[in-house]
Amino acid sequence: MIVLVTGASGFLGRAVATELIAAGHQVRTLQRRASGVSGATDVLGSITDRSRLTRAMENAEGVIHLAAKVSLAGDAREFHAVNVEGTRSVLSVAEGAGVHRLVHVSSPSVAHSGSALAGVGAEPASPELARGEYARTKAKAELLALAHDCIAMPVVVIRPHLVWGPGDTQLVDRIVDRARHGRLPLLNGGTALIDTTYIDNAASGIVAALHRADVAHGKAYVLTNGEPRPVGEILVSICLAAGVRPPRWSIPAGLGRALGSVAERVWAVRPGTDEPPMTRFLAEQLSTAHWFDQRDIRQALDWSPSVSLDEGLKRLAASYSA
Repeated sequence: MIVLVTGASGFLGRAVATELIAAGHQVRTLQRRASGVSGATDVLGSITDRSRLTRAMENAEGVIHLAAKVSLAGDAREFHAVNVEGTRSVLSVAEGAGVHRLVHVSSPSVAHSGSALAGVGAEPASPELARGEYARTKAKAELLALAHDCIAMPVVVIRPHLVWGPGDTQLVDRIVDRARHGRLPLLNGGTALIDTTYIDNAASGIVAALHRADVAHGKAYVLTNGEPRPVGEILVSICLAAGVRPPRWSIPAGLGRALGSVAERVWAVRPGTDEPPMTRFLAEQLSTAHWFDQRDIRQALDWSPSVSLDEGLKRLAASYSA
């Protein structure tokens, strides 16, 4: 197929585009800067620009939509413009271009209201209950995507959870940087059980969703490695792989949420150059269980992860050594 990938300059987007090329597809990408994906044809621009979208989708048979504004803080109008209205444009242009199948990449945060998610599937997206502008706007975008599902253009929603691996500048680099500077606390001792997803598995699962859209469409699926572990163990493992001292101190979850609220108010007035050191959403993520039943997605996509967490950590350590 000719497949358009939006947001291919990001960590996950690049991996998805590379996976598609390896599978023999002709890949076109749309994002603000060069994707860096060998073999892909880049169209530079934003999903908020319909003329660029139209050009990028010409003759496309499949679309994988990853482009989004991803941040723990920021202007609510920017989140809405990119995550909601940008997705609306992607869906509209895709229908007009005769796209045969579309995968919308969402987030488990669209169904997270602050309480534990233990062994559940893909709970319904809830803009009203989701925490933070990112989660709220991604929930709205997911509902838009599913509303466009039809026989002519089957739509599948994939929610990869906490994607990490070598080259990750979002999750891994921030964990390592904060640990190196002594700013990475555990909340409630880091005992909350959580799922994560190694990058290769996230990419292969998303591509499997494109291939299986005709049978898996009309639903959302949470995608993980299916190996839940305590959040403290995961943080320590990543730090050890990177060769930095792991977190050695813990604070109560309630204090973490309170500090997050303060940081959000400060960032709203005087935004820093990076993410706030803590937010209410992040405190909840670090202190509540969120792991997911993977039987539904593996059956629907005829897919399973190929890289275990332990193997992924070995690869991460090798990348830091190199």
